Amino acid sequence: MKIIGLDVGSKTIGVAVSDALGLTAQGLTTIQWDENNRRSADDQMKKIIEEHEVEKVVVGLPKHMNGSVGERGKAAEAYAKHIEKTYRLPVHMWDERLSTIAAERVLLEADMSRKKRKKVIDKMAAVMILQGFLDQYN
Repeated sequence: MKIIGLDVGSKTIGVAVSDALGLTAQGLTTIQWDENNRRSADDQMKKIIEEHEVEKVVVGLPKHMNGSVGERGKAAEAYAKHIEKTYRLPVHMWDERLSTIAAERVLLEADMSRKKRKKVIDKMAAVMILQGFLDQYN
């Protein structure tokens, strides 16, 4: 059973996919989308779900450090509901506090240029979200 992890931003969605055993997460792609039109990523998402035979989705839930859910968190929850309804897949929300910061740190340690980091940061954050979920439940 494969699981995808999503880092939902206002302009991009980072996507990671698990291996068939659900042990490791690999970065897959970054989808450009329009947050004001939730369906704008549907074609690409459908292709990913079908190609990888996805059976579960994990969506990063950005929370404030005090645990409250702000505007970005509510947007992620709304997109998660859209995914659940559109693809009829179970969707789990995953506390993603600090995942983007951790991803940035990994890319800095790899001595990646700012320009290259910008292109892969969302995908790397999706890996961190999915791997955290996999580690918790395996």
